Amino acid sequence: MNVKLKSVRSVLFLILASLPAFAATGGSAANPPQGNALVKRALAAEVSNAENPQQPMRYKLRKSSPHFSSTKDIFETKDGAVARLVAINDRPLDPDDEQKEQARLDRLMLDPTRQRHRKQAQDADSNRALKILRVLPEAFKYSYAGSEPGPSGRVEKFDFEPNPQFDPPDLETRVLTEMKGQLWIDASQERVIRLEGHLQDDVDFGWGILGRLNKGGWILLEQADVGDRQWRIVHFKMNMSGRVVFKNKVFDTAEDQSQFVPVAAGLSYQQAIQELRKTSPEGTSNSAR
Repeated sequence: MNVKLKSVRSVLFLILASLPAFAATGGSAANPPQGNALVKRALAAEVSNAENPQQPMRYKLRKSSPHFSSTKDIFETKDGAVARLVAINDRPLDPDDEQKEQARLDRLMLDPTRQRHRKQAQDADSNRALKILRVLPEAFKYSYAGSEPGPSGRVEKFDFEPNPQFDPPDLETRVLTEMKGQLWIDASQERVIRLEGHLQDDVDFGWGILGRLNKGGWILLEQADVGDRQWRIVHFKMNMSGRVVFKNKVFDTAEDQSQFVPVAAGLSYQQAIQELRKTSPEGTSNSAR
């Protein structure tokens, strides 16, 4: 992968979106046997979730930064995900923006090549995330850190830190050598529900020429059962700073996914666009917006 300006954030997000699977690194004397077995089962569940097709969903995605937010209505289809912008800064689109969004959907509807390229990019992102996920067992060490009440019962907590024996095979996995933090596993469902990670040192991509992430940056990731044992990331928060191709950048963003509704597995992207134009997941017609 060629790590350029626009891809540093996506690479970091892919790494962190895969992090629930890291917990199966080698054992620790501080970790009780039942905890070691739990993280291994959670690892197996995360890998299976990443490798196997999931129930397609319709959901809302809200992306926010300190001065801007956007909300999209998203359909997952056999042709890849499609989205309709429904709000800017938590307000419905004004007539001009609505017209532009409808025109964009018209172009997408009439040009399957556009959607095919989008799906190829989505598949490439998924493949990179899976590649990273598969190296995580050797990238980290963990230790048991106790338990606490959770949404559906007991939650087991673990600390993690880089494995000094891990030799990252590429730039995408380089950040793992400086990440440490904590994760929480739902003991009854044996899935990771929360992860917090912090960079304990600077991370250079390409000898500092392509980019650098600064020490002290942090991320927060939460996932949940959104129905029928379908697990999805529901909250992601990142606060990072660094330099990308000689420009200083600050990545201060949050992403929230909600209102998940199952959709038919064989849905085409054209059918999804038609549905996006008719109603929102909660049943509000577009004419009422």
